[in-house]
Amino acid sequence: MSTPTLASPGAVAPAAGSSAADAYRLTFPRVVRSEWIKFTTLRSTWWSIAITAVLTIGIALLITGAIAGSGGPAGFSAITAVTSPVQFTMLLAGILGAIAITGEYGTGMIRSTLAAVPVRGMALLAKAVVVAGAMFIASFVIFLAAALAITPLLTAEQSFDWGSPRGTWLPLLAASASMAVFALIGLSFGFLLRSGAGAIAVTVGVLFVLPIVASFFVMAGPGWQWIVTAGDYLPMTAANQLIFASTSSGPDAPAALPAALALAGWSVGGLLAAWTVLRTRDA
Repeated sequence: MSTPTLASPGAVAPAAGSSAADAYRLTFPRVVRSEWIKFTTLRSTWWSIAITAVLTIGIALLITGAIAGSGGPAGFSAITAVTSPVQFTMLLAGILGAIAITGEYGTGMIRSTLAAVPVRGMALLAKAVVVAGAMFIASFVIFLAAALAITPLLTAEQSFDWGSPRGTWLPLLAASASMAVFALIGLSFGFLLRSGAGAIAVTVGVLFVLPIVASFFVMAGPGWQWIVTAGDYLPMTAANQLIFASTSSGPDAPAALPAALALAGWSVGGLLAAWTVLRTRDA
């Protein structure tokens, strides 16, 4: 026969539903998982990634067939053919980032999101992690597939040096990171404007139109050179500089740090602006 024992005066009995409550407690990994489910179940996500893959591989094949087939110019680098499509696919990355959030505003799902995640900064950060991470991984796989696709068209001298970080891996990582930044820029404008058309228009303007406008002032007088200098810190120009720096070595190689800081500034600045607006404005 067992003898009943008395609990000590300072002991607190565990709540009956504490284990169940812990199982459904709001945590950042769970918010990321929720955002991942939303992101991957959208058809627009897969359409954007598929079009990015087709453009990247197709443009890389065209460039390699036109240059390598004729012997190629002096200093032709096969990795350049793989990363050059970034100048076009950046728009798809930015648009994908924009519609990842404007679709929620358009359907009203943003209210459910913020009701489930009252800490709005957590919701914003989780969506940014998902969008940037998915774009980085998808872009790296696509660039790697493009490199493998053009390999049969290259001569022995032009072939990839898979053992050289600067010959292959660093440019691929730099291009993939740039695509992730473009997606974050689109996501930031989506939070700021809450309109799909508006966010896409502004994203295209920043990524594509502004670099063209800045290039018009290259031939202008000294009083306008500040526009050219400012243009070096635009996302597309900084991405090109980062990719080029990742392929170069030696004392005359360009520095990758200014370009990396410029891209980081666009990402962090955009997300901070989005967070400021999100926490002070009704859904």
